[in-house]
Amino acid sequence: MASSGTSRPVSRADQGGIEIADAVLIADPDVEARTPLVDVLVDAGFRVFEVSDGAEALTKAREIWPVAVILEIPLGTLCGYEVCRTLKNDLGPELAVIFLSGTRTETYDRVAGLLMGADDYVTKPSAPDEVLARLRIATRRAAPEPVSTTSGRLTRREHEVLNLLAEGLKWVQIAERLVISPKTVATHVGNIRRKLGVTSRAEAIAVAYRDQLLTPPGPPPPAP
Repeated sequence: MASSGTSRPVSRADQGGIEIADAVLIADPDVEARTPLVDVLVDAGFRVFEVSDGAEALTKAREIWPVAVILEIPLGTLCGYEVCRTLKNDLGPELAVIFLSGTRTETYDRVAGLLMGADDYVTKPSAPDEVLARLRIATRRAAPEPVSTTSGRLTRREHEVLNLLAEGLKWVQIAERLVISPKTVATHVGNIRRKLGVTSRAEAIAVAYRDQLLTPPGPPPPAP
């Protein structure tokens, strides 16, 4: 079983240190409830990260740049509604958020979740395959439309952030390197995603190499 805040292995191999599989974050204190869903998502090719607390969810989401977040409502320090609102503001509307709740199952709960910006609301018990299908639909709907090359040209600072993302740095590390706040990094990342029409770090790097926005690393020097 994956531990809180860690990812499970997936079948897709990393290439050149770049994580290829899209990340999904599940925030739910009920380990037994989330485990079958994690298994289904991993089998579908996702990297899955698990946390039990709302504050942990915010920290982990800003670190891994997920394509989707699945939230229970009671999450200790922060409720799922607050996590949803904050992540939508910080990471942008391209992040798909799905509530999966066994405690808030009334119609007004679902309405509240959708008004907070969630892309879907599912009540427990729910078949993991159904949640996977809903997640795929939500991520397709949330994916940004690519813009033209002229209007979508990256700024100098966005290029710097993109280069550091390609090096594998986390948002906090990028903020330290560029002497800017993590919130500013999040803004630049959102602009990069929108301009490149992508939803994940791996997609952004792949598109950047394809469009020659980044220079692929050269071969290692020969051994002496």
